[in-house]
This record gives sequence, structure tokens and C-alpha cells, in this order.
Amino acid sequence: MIDIVPFIPVYQDGVVDLILPIQQREFGLAIDLHEQPDLKEIPAFYQNGAGNFWVALDDGVVVGSIGLLDIGNEQAALRKMFVAAPMRGKPYRVADNLLAELLAWSRRKRLREIYLGTTEKFTAAQHFYRKHAFAEIAKTDLPASFPVMAVDSVFFTRGVDSGKFAENYANLSSDQ
Repeated sequence: MIDIVPFIPVYQDGVVDLILPIQQREFGLAIDLHEQPDLKEIPAFYQNGAGNFWVALDDGVVVGSIGLLDIGNEQAALRKMFVAAPMRGKPYRVADNLLAELLAWSRRKRLREIYLGTTEKFTAAQHFYRKHAFAEIAKTDLPASFPVMAVDSVFFTRGVDSGKFAENYANLSSDQ
């Protein structure tokens, strides 16, 4: 059973141990922990305003993560969405459940839009976002407050109205 829970400091090492190997070994990105200060200060960076950070746990082990950074103006940035390779797709639906939690939170916090940036190497992630009602946009269409990471080259947005969420979640459930 996979549990999606808000981040607490006891999960710090698990989050780093999940994310860095995916970035470095799986996708060959030249990025380390020092270039991602948000990973060292998750509560201060994400868990304020309308933001939050969640982990997916399998028997207490971090197997997934997703962050929501409040960037003001009822907008947020989706960041640090990672799932351990053995937990991707069916039957676990870790990514689907992480995103559903983030969207439900976003509705409760009355956010209007979510933006995200990813690397061109994360083609499966891009497919996932498109499948879940995110639309690709140009970098120039990002809000000025969006924190672009050096590795970001592909950008997406989606609205957070309850109609889109309910329709998308119903589709997500029937697709799986």
C-alpha cells in the first residue's frame, strides 16, 4: 500500500536518495544537491503560503515526491515530481496519486494556475503532464515569479478549477 503524506523532516534523506540518482544516473543530468537548495530546506522552501511538499511511501520508504511552490498571484510551480523506477505506472499509480493530492490541495488553497518546467530528456514526464491536462507553453509565457531551473527547457501550465480536476481525475481513474 502506497501512502501519500505531507513531508516531515524524517523523510529528508529519503527524498534526496530518491531524486539525485534519477537526475544523475537515469537521465545523466549534471546536477547535484548544492545546486538544489530547496532539497536541503523543504519546509522553508515549499511548506508556506499555498505551497506544500508530499512524499509517497511504500512501507515507510520514500518512493515518490512532488512539491508545490507558491509563486504568488494565485499561481504555483509544480516541482520535484519523481517516482522510483519500480513504482512507476500500473499497478502502483504513484505519480497519479501524487498529482491528485497536489491538485486537491491547490483547489482547497484556491490557486488558479500551476506551472512547471522540465528537461527535454524527461519525455515520459512530458507525456504524463499532457495526459493530465497540462498544456505546453513557451518560456516567455511563464509568470515573472516562476523559478526557472538551469535544466528546464520545456514548460507547461494547467488551470486548477474544480471542473477540470474532477473531469481529469475521472479520466485518470478509468484509464488505469
